[in-house]
Amino acid sequence: MSRAERLLDLMQCLRRYRHPVGGATLAAELGISLRTLYRDIASLQAQGAHIDGEPGVGYLLRPDFTLPPLMFSTTELEALTLGARWVAKRTDPELARGARDLLAKIAAVLPAELRHELDATSLLIGPGDADGSGLEHLPAWRRAMREEQKAVLRYRDAQGDVSERVVWPFALGFFDRVRVAVAWCELRQASRHFRLDRIQSFEPSGERYPRRRLALLKDWAAHEGVARQD
Repeated sequence: MSRAERLLDLMQCLRRYRHPVGGATLAAELGISLRTLYRDIASLQAQGAHIDGEPGVGYLLRPDFTLPPLMFSTTELEALTLGARWVAKRTDPELARGARDLLAKIAAVLPAELRHELDATSLLIGPGDADGSGLEHLPAWRRAMREEQKAVLRYRDAQGDVSERVVWPFALGFFDRVRVAVAWCELRQASRHFRLDRIQSFEPSGERYPRRRLALLKDWAAHEGVARQD
């Protein structure tokens, strides 16, 4: 491993901690000696990294620092490209455009050799089984989640019955065969899963729902993502 790669790995380790972490812990994660760790910490600080702490106390990276120029390992670039290509093929046009724009922005600031790795990766996304039904509702659902807005949902269930209810959108799940939206349903007084291909209309109300989206997501995750599908 090159010294540059080691410094990047150290930065990634530090980013994972929100509280001071001891040098021995960092050295063990990176597979290096304490002496090397202390030297690398000093190198990052000399480059402007805001790392608080000292040997025997622990280290904490302030969140306002990034290393210029933007650097990635080959594996990170492969993961980034594969993920962006998946989004570009399996989501709505707005999100697909965002994925392509992201890759273009990253390519523009990468060193030449890494830009070549980005362009030359052979990791491809094959065709999926899901059709495009319901994709037109994805931008509005994402916006409602970001703004924590209630929405009026008109939905056809598996039996073909149509109902209208007020929901609090807080998650989206993308699968090869289907896309699933997750929301707190005022009608059922519980979290519910809604297949996008069964949504007939979806209109954000402009009214904030009373809980934070993260709290709804944590409650749902605490029950291992269990929610009935309507």
